[in-house]
Amino acid sequence: MAYYNILDKIKEHLEANQVTNTVTEGDIFDIDLNKKTIFPLAHMIVDNVLLEEHVTRFQITLLAMDVVDISKDDPKDAEDPFMQISNRQDVLNTQLFVINDLVEHLRRGDLYVDKYQIVGVPTAIPFDDRFENLLAGWNLSLVIDIPNKISIC
Repeated sequence: MAYYNILDKIKEHLEANQVTNTVTEGDIFDIDLNKKTIFPLAHMIVDNVLLEEHVTRFQITLLAMDVVDISKDDPKDAEDPFMQISNRQDVLNTQLFVINDLVEHLRRGDLYVDKYQIVGVPTAIPFDDRFENLLAGWNLSLVIDIPNKISIC
């Protein structure tokens, strides 16, 4: 049940954040990324599981992403070149909120109280245009411990 439980807990949390439209799990290339209606998208990949003495330790990658819209305006006409001609910075900002919110709930929020506890320091790496659509977001690597309730009696 541990595998189901951790996926369900993270999914419930991501769906409740009022930003994420769709939460998926498994191989990212099985997702139809051409459908604009699924974005913003959070996608979980369980990289490995360590079966320790009293805990089950999940190493998880979470991709939080959205579609980047590019303005039809000429970039030369921009008043401030730093502000780009797309919503890329907005996407990165919003998706950083999504992963930071999850991490903080694992550190000291309701997920922590439910014994889903983060180990170490999660790493978030931004990405652009990694898939078929013009997407941007964050690749979050984190490790989560949950109690190992298997009894040998």
